[in-house]
Amino acid sequence: MSTMSMSFHSSALCKGSSTFCSLPRAAAPFRLRAFSTAVSDKPSVCTADELHYVSLSNSDWKLALWRYNPSPLAPPRNHPLLLLSGVGTNAIGYDLSPESSFARYMSGEGFETWILEVRGAGLSVQGSNSKDIEQSALAMSETMESASEKTENVAVNGDLTRLATVWDESKLVARLTETFMFLSERVSGFLSESQSKVMFSNLLDQISKLLVDSPLYEQFNEVRGKLSTLFETKQNSGITSQIIDLNQKLVNIIEEGQLSVSPPLFDLQARFTSTIEDFQKQLDLIVKYDWDFDHYLEEDVPAAIEYIMKQSMPKDGKLLAIGHSMGGILLYCMLSRYGFEGKEPKLAAVVTLASSLDYTSSKSTLKLLLPLADPAQALNVPVVPLGAMLAAAYPLSSRPPYVLSWLNTLISAENMMDPDLLKRLVLNNFCTIPAKLILQLTSAFRERGLCNRNGTFSYKDHLHKSNIPILAIAGDQDLICPPEAVEETAKLIPEHLVTYKVFGEPGGPHYAHYDLVGGRLAVEQVYPCIIEFLSCHDK
Repeated sequence: MSTMSMSFHSSALCKGSSTFCSLPRAAAPFRLRAFSTAVSDKPSVCTADELHYVSLSNSDWKLALWRYNPSPLAPPRNHPLLLLSGVGTNAIGYDLSPESSFARYMSGEGFETWILEVRGAGLSVQGSNSKDIEQSALAMSETMESASEKTENVAVNGDLTRLATVWDESKLVARLTETFMFLSERVSGFLSESQSKVMFSNLLDQISKLLVDSPLYEQFNEVRGKLSTLFETKQNSGITSQIIDLNQKLVNIIEEGQLSVSPPLFDLQARFTSTIEDFQKQLDLIVKYDWDFDHYLEEDVPAAIEYIMKQSMPKDGKLLAIGHSMGGILLYCMLSRYGFEGKEPKLAAVVTLASSLDYTSSKSTLKLLLPLADPAQALNVPVVPLGAMLAAAYPLSSRPPYVLSWLNTLISAENMMDPDLLKRLVLNNFCTIPAKLILQLTSAFRERGLCNRNGTFSYKDHLHKSNIPILAIAGDQDLICPPEAVEETAKLIPEHLVTYKVFGEPGGPHYAHYDLVGGRLAVEQVYPCIIEFLSCHDK
């Protein structure tokens, strides 16, 4: 096998005998707190044997779980297997085609395999009943499948389409008032007080730019000052009426400007209306995409594990887990948190693929995300349409003159993926993610490594307290999570529990970020290594 291998205790993947004894498989129990489609009803984009949904107690999100039944020809296994994907990706990355399917390989080896799609990813949806969930899942499936047929350019610069609207003074006053009230009341639950003030100030700044160098500018500033004072006051009916009155004055100023013959004020009403609409859409995005890494860690993954346990009923109450990229980071953080709290995790063994808690010593291309580490910037760009951006870039990366061909090397090394599978991966595997998620992940580039959302808990500080065996795998040409980053985290784990491996040779073949999961040689080199490790700990 063409592999560079380093281990902090030995070259073996497990200590002692690699044999295991089989336990009787339990019948599937009643599905508590979850909705599950039948195989014939699941969306066509889902290529698993079953599609399940699990509810979250603190959210209306229903998380999708793709289930692959173990092959009856394989040796029986004692633990189910959970697969966690990278940031902004769905289950398709683990199941690109029948010939290139990480999930199918694992189920073919006897593991009951589950892929979790966290909130906002893949077929995970928001809904309150089975019918709503089915309809949302089918709509999402159609959207994902149609992406394969569309590679035209997509606007991703953050500017929303501006449509001319007929000036309606009363409606505009109501809309402006609604926006201010929405910002001061509803959005306050999603933003801190200081962030709400920043957003309010941004809106008034945008309106101010419309009136710059105009005689009306001073009138606007007077109204702005009064609005700012009211915005910081606790809301009541009296305050609301004052805001309505001030908004009426603001609209009158804009109307007076429209009647002016001054060229800078041409089409002022339409631009003002557009400014309000765009700002409202920005607020809507902040509310819709209101989650970060800790939501995945504290809510999504535990809910999925609880559900899988009730379905599979492993005798020791544990499962095996594999995480790629952010999925592996989630597993590291779980072990760190449980170690800190002195609790026993429900994990028998863990495999991480291209994952690290600390990127400070590496040259990871993820450093390109550091500008988003400014919270104010995260408010200006509340979401990152990762899927749309990659879909727009794909034609320029895969066709002459290959202007963006370097993007492909971030995903897969040269000649490591079939072009059609790479296309499916790029066009179907990525989704929109909140800027606040990226904001938290950028802490991995600071001295303390990845921290919780408040910056009070460094996950790498407590990883050494874990007692779970870990196989940490890296790709030799991974530009996103270089081997040195993977090794930095592996060094934090007790030596007798960790095995660190780098796949790739100086003269080739090479492994980039996704090749460990879907590269053409992964089935021959990476998968057997993982199976050997899991088998050692499936006792």
